[in-house]
Amino acid sequence: MLIVTIENIPGKQFEVLGVVRGSTVQSKNLGHDIMASFRTMVGGEIADYAEMLTEARQIATGRMVQQAEELGADAIVGMRYASANVMQGAAECIAYGTAVKFV
Repeated sequence: MLIVTIENIPGKQFEVLGVVRGSTVQSKNLGHDIMASFRTMVGGEIADYAEMLTEARQIATGRMVQQAEELGADAIVGMRYASANVMQGAAECIAYGTAVKFV
């Protein structure tokens, strides 16, 4: 599955199948939350949360691709990510774009 953030694919004509999306909500355990709060006092990357969000993006992308494949898509254009805190230590990640079929 070709996934691009641009709205057009040079040299390709396509028909739009519709918006596709995938999402997940991920969290770390209490021990990681405590360690992360200490990290915020001294600064620097909070590796556990960076890893959590990377995993969340991968899951959301996979679910988006699955939805596009179910529509018979060849590609997803205009792909974007969004995230939001759902509660302390938990974040939602959504991947979305437009499923297209090459003509």
